[in-house]
Amino acid sequence: MAVNDAFVMDAWSKSQNAGELLMLADGNGDFTAALGLELDARGFGLGTRCQRFAMIVDDGKVSHLNVESGTGVDVSSAETIMGLL
Repeated sequence: MAVNDAFVMDAWSKSQNAGELLMLADGNGDFTAALGLELDARGFGLGTRCQRFAMIVDDGKVSHLNVESGTGVDVSSAETIMGLL
């Protein structure tokens, strides 16, 4: 999921050979705002984006929401999330 349109997400999926993954577009940032994970990237010319996060949803209920506090990939890494499953 990213604050981009469906066309960008499709191109990203194809460029990464990620056809097996569901790439979700949050074009207006509505889902991002509902999560409270908006990131002001206007200083970089990008407008509102989403903080980096990973979420585990079990039967429609969020059991884990790991939000990165900086620029790295630690709490939202695949290894971290796999360890929580």
